[in-house]
Order: sequence, then C-alpha cells, then structure tokens
Amino acid sequence: MGRLISAWRGNSRRQRGCAVKPLEDVRIVSLEQYGAGPFGSLHLADLGAEVIKIEDPRVGGDVGRYVPPYAEDEHSLFFETFNRGKKSISLDLGTAEGREVFEDLVRVSDAVYSNLRGDVPAKMRIRYDDLKHLNPRIVCCSLTGFGMTGPRSAQPGYDYVLQGLTGWMDLTGEPDGPPTKSGLSLVDYSGGFVAAMSLLAGLHAARRDGLGMDCDVSLYDTAIGLLTYPATWHLTAGYTPTRTRHSAHPSLVPFQAFRASDGWLVVGCAKEKFWQRLTVVIGRPELAADPHFNTFATRGQHRDQLVALLDEVFATRTVAQWVELLQAATVPCAPIQNVAEALTDPHTVARGLVVETEHPVLGRVRSVASPVRVGEQPVGYQRAPLRAEHGEALLRDLLGYDEDRIRALDRAAAFGGTPRSDDTEPEAAAR
Repeated sequence: MGRLISAWRGNSRRQRGCAVKPLEDVRIVSLEQYGAGPFGSLHLADLGAEVIKIEDPRVGGDVGRYVPPYAEDEHSLFFETFNRGKKSISLDLGTAEGREVFEDLVRVSDAVYSNLRGDVPAKMRIRYDDLKHLNPRIVCCSLTGFGMTGPRSAQPGYDYVLQGLTGWMDLTGEPDGPPTKSGLSLVDYSGGFVAAMSLLAGLHAARRDGLGMDCDVSLYDTAIGLLTYPATWHLTAGYTPTRTRHSAHPSLVPFQAFRASDGWLVVGCAKEKFWQRLTVVIGRPELAADPHFNTFATRGQHRDQLVALLDEVFATRTVAQWVELLQAATVPCAPIQNVAEALTDPHTVARGLVVETEHPVLGRVRSVASPVRVGEQPVGYQRAPLRAEHGEALLRDLLGYDEDRIRALDRAAAFGGTPRSDDTEPEAAAR
C-alpha cells in the first residue's frame, strides 16, 4: 500500500507540473568504494535515487577520497567524480551497534548495493537471505570482481587484472606491440552500468512480486560478455581474434584510423554506400567497381592492398580538409581528438555534458554529466558528500532516533572510534 501511495503522490506531483525525478521514490543503502561501484550508483543518484553511502570509519571511509594527484586531506576530485549527489554516514559494521543501525536502514530502503570481493557479502551478511527477515522486498545487488560463486570468487578484481584475464589486452594495440589496456577503466565502468541495470530490474520485480532477491553481478562476467561477436565467431566458427593495424575493424574494410598530413582521423565504411561515396571523395571512383574492392568480402580479402592505397591518399591533406570533404559526402569520419578537445567540442557543449558543482574545500568542480537521459527534465547536480555529512540527519529524520539513542550508539563506537562510558556529546556520526 505504501508504494501505491508513493506512486500516486508522484503522479499527482507530475500532473501539477512539479519536478519529479524518475527514481525519487528509491532508497539505496550502499557499501561501495573506489570506482566501479560508485560509478554505477552515480547515475541512479543523478536520476533522483537516495543513495546512502555507508563509510567505514576504521579506514577513513571510501578510499576514493584519498586518490591523488588532486586531493587535499580527504577531499579529492576522484571522489567527486563518482559520488555526486549521494549521502554519507559513518558506520562500523563490525560492532553490534553499527550493525543495528545498518539493519534499521535496510528496513526502510529498497536495495543494498555493494562492490566488494566475491566472498565478502556472505561474511558481512548482506545477501538477501541475511536481510529478508528485515525487509522481504529488499534487493541485494553485489558487484564483485568475479562473482559470488566459481573458483575465482575469493580473488580481488581490478580493471587492469580483468582486462588482462578476459582477452581485452590481447586484442588491443598494434599487432607488433605489447598487450595494451584501454585508456579508460572500461571494465569498471561497464560493470557499474550492468550493476545499475540489474538493481533496477530487481527493484521492478520486487515491487511487482513483493519479494526481493540477490543480484550477483561481476566485473568478470561483464568483461566476458563484452567480447560479443568476436566470441560468437570464435565459439561457432573457430575464428581467432587478433590485433589489427591502426585499430582497424576485424572485418569491415576500410574502417580504421588513417594518418593525414597533420594528424589522425577515423574513417568508417560500415555500409557499401559509404565505400562508394569514399571512392568519389578521394578521386578514385573506379575503385567502387573494381572486383578486388567492390564488396565487403573482396575488400577484406585484399585489405593490405587497399589500406596501403588509402594510406597514401590520406597523407596528402590535413585532418580538417579530409573531415570537411568526407562529412559533405556523408561518409562516417571524425578527427582523433585529445581529451581537452573532446571536452570543448561544440557538440559536448550543446548536449550539456560538462556540469559544475561547488565544494567547500575544492571550490568549483567541473565534471562530466551522466549520459543516462530519461524524459525532458534537466538533471540538477549536487556535489559529493563530505564524510559522514548526513549521519545525524539520517539517524534523526529517517530512522527516528532520539538524542539518547544517538549518544548510546556513539559511546558504543557504532560510528567509529573506541567504546567509552562517558557522556560526551555524539560527534562521530557527523565525522
């Protein structure tokens, strides 16, 4: 009944023209740290979910707070990147009192979200079977390195490790170069997206059926899943994936990076019509009908010959000249830009992909927006929380604890520190 009332209120507010974010009625208790987990919940927070970060006071909270080089005390631009719009409370779940607060949060929440080693959710008792007596509808989404089952489940999982283990590095780089990691931590970030998707699917089912569940998500599963069609080709037809020169597509020719007279550009002929247009742009229309190059298959068979020809042609003009000619002919292409150029690209600006927040220590923080778009309402962005910034408000307003209860929890070191018997004012909850 409570959820029905919440949905009715949300509909009523929308009908009155009030700003209602898609996930305003979702509360997530998160035991997250560093990159992959916080990246997944970042987008949920941007969409209006109340994400409550439980930070371990024994280790100074989320380790992301201390990642250099742009860090001051426990404030870092790394942490700001992944924790925008969330709330923070310090809880030592190793104490009975800290566990008690955690369980009270579970009672009034929709999901418990974590990114820990695969064997840790069971040890910490944060799986569905551990929590369903508190809240039968709770969804427990665990993003781990290797999952909660299997021979690697107890191993720590990091993006670099996963890119090496799952074939990504073997496929990246020039054919005669060393195995190469992607320039971005794409296993971590993709894992965060998969975890967010799994959590939302679990919430939908829990609200429909009245029962929660575990979501056993892993970076390993994500990385293997992203092998996509090369894996299908290998498993079904015996294809052996290999590295390609200048980041060329494994089967579509030409579709790769080419060096112009002053830099690099990408040109892609994913359809026959693009190839035919390209031959006109480069002044070699006869190539479109050449039996060596007139189909995807023949161009693939004669890849080296064709690419050598195109290398010579593209070296004769600048990147800007080629992009202008190719775009006029509607041939897919782009200059290969650096990060600074990408962040100031007119399309980046037009799409509102750079956002600003104000931080009391770091000042103005500029970061990239979430790519998740739902409806037309603009997203309002808030800075990441200071450590334990929302502790007392959550205890008082959400859980209804009175002053005596908070003092007793503080004395018992539920919020960190060591247990004591004095009657000092409770401070740890806000540290």
